[in-house]
Amino acid sequence: MTDETAPTPYDRIGGEAGVTRLVRRFYELMDSLPEAAACRAVHPPSLAGSERKLFEYLSGWLGGPPLYTSKHGHPMLRRRHLHAPISGPEIEGWLLCFRRAWAETVEDAALTAALLPQVEGLARHMRNREDASWSPPG
Repeated sequence: MTDETAPTPYDRIGGEAGVTRLVRRFYELMDSLPEAAACRAVHPPSLAGSERKLFEYLSGWLGGPPLYTSKHGHPMLRRRHLHAPISGPEIEGWLLCFRRAWAETVEDAALTAALLPQVEGLARHMRNREDASWSPPG
């Protein structure tokens, strides 16, 4: 049995305002970090639509309102991203932006420890091509 009064991750990061801060900072970083250039390149010139969709997705994924599924149906994230070539540089750039945005906007260490591994696994699952000339940093 779960405690129905326990705050959701959505609540713990500040609800709508917290998700908005996270997503806004994520795309600011993607638009400015040279290490995220490959990831930025697979996005449209304006990031407004991407920002809106990530906000909607994360709202539901974190336990808040299911905005994405209400508007677009099941996320099917990998299928929805097949048009974009995603390999090591795109994944690592995306993760760099997400980790930094999260670190700058979320102070809950326990939530970070619980959720970041899930986000990293999902990001790596998005790979849809191999890149033999690339190797992960570190």
